[in-house]
Amino acid sequence: MAMTRGFRGATTTKENTKEHIWQVTKELMNEMIQENQLTAANVSHIFFSMSPDLNAAFPAKIVREIPGWKHVPVMCMQEVAVPDSLEKCIRIMLVAHTSLNQEDVQHVFLNEAVKLRPDLTKEGE
Repeated sequence: MAMTRGFRGATTTKENTKEHIWQVTKELMNEMIQENQLTAANVSHIFFSMSPDLNAAFPAKIVREIPGWKHVPVMCMQEVAVPDSLEKCIRIMLVAHTSLNQEDVQHVFLNEAVKLRPDLTKEGE
């Protein structure tokens, strides 16, 4: 049975530059799309958040570069500034219509962000 599900993703960048933010975000988006066989037509919306130490670019802008995805609604926001939280972190919450069961959704954590949910990474399964 198909229904709406959330797909989580997170990554980190080494630099607060437009190029680095877009590079790691593009890598993360591509991995999320591939792992879950997502299509733009089934995506309701995507929220992007960044840790307070990142402000050089809007990570959501990278979605417009994916062929066929320019009409997907996207929004960027800043994460809560919790002391000792993961630095230079970009998070994604993608909401899509899918036939995947909840336990079959592949959440993607790359770079230092694997620390956020090691239980949801491929290595942690």
